[in-house]
Amino acid sequence: MNPSTVLVGVDLAWGDRNPDGVTILRFEDGLDHRMTAPPVTFNSRGDDALFTTLASVESATRLFVAIDAPLICPNAEGSRPVDKECTRRFGRYHAGCHPANQRLCRRPLRIAAGLVGRGYALTTETSSGARIASEVYPHPATIQLFGIEKTIKYKKGLVASRRAEFLRYQGCLRDCLGRELPEWLEWDAHRALLAAPWSKPIEDQTDSILCALIAYLHLRYEGRRTEAIGDDETGHILLPRSPAANVIPA
Repeated sequence: MNPSTVLVGVDLAWGDRNPDGVTILRFEDGLDHRMTAPPVTFNSRGDDALFTTLASVESATRLFVAIDAPLICPNAEGSRPVDKECTRRFGRYHAGCHPANQRLCRRPLRIAAGLVGRGYALTTETSSGARIASEVYPHPATIQLFGIEKTIKYKKGLVASRRAEFLRYQGCLRDCLGRELPEWLEWDAHRALLAAPWSKPIEDQTDSILCALIAYLHLRYEGRRTEAIGDDETGHILLPRSPAANVIPA
């Protein structure tokens, strides 16, 4: 029997007030088989709740956590090299990076330290152990996966505008899931979530689905459907490749 694998996508709140979005995918017979339980997506609040969630799945043979937040940030001020590279490549699509440093990223770095303490490697290398955590970034991921020319503007602006843009985001994500892992859409809860009107908690949950999808593409294809920019010393970001660039057999 293949080893069990759990993938966790986390849309991490950088501060302590707002909740995180979390998605969990379980594959008891390895990623080349169907999910053995419905995917679960929810909001949690605070470090303790997040680590309690991770503790509930750490019996898996293989566990990969994809987090939308800086996990490696040795610079006290300014930007990391990966932030500058991401902006160079994706700024024209409105998908550049905000500066990440130790002053601005206190909670993400606290979470990263907790992960290391629990035996996780902060890396994109799929052979680096049973527990791996990588930084992902949904904005350039949407450019790559959806084939769009600019990021979808559901993060800022008037509520009516955000709701309209969020509907577009949901549609693009449904199409992408239908192409990459169609069984994801067989469960009523996720079909409902991907049609729910915009609210901040729903937005966070939906972003965590995208994070989990990046994790799936990375492990399922052992890095051939993804790319890492940056490095594990100064900071990395794991991104999906454009489907047009993929010539990987199913």
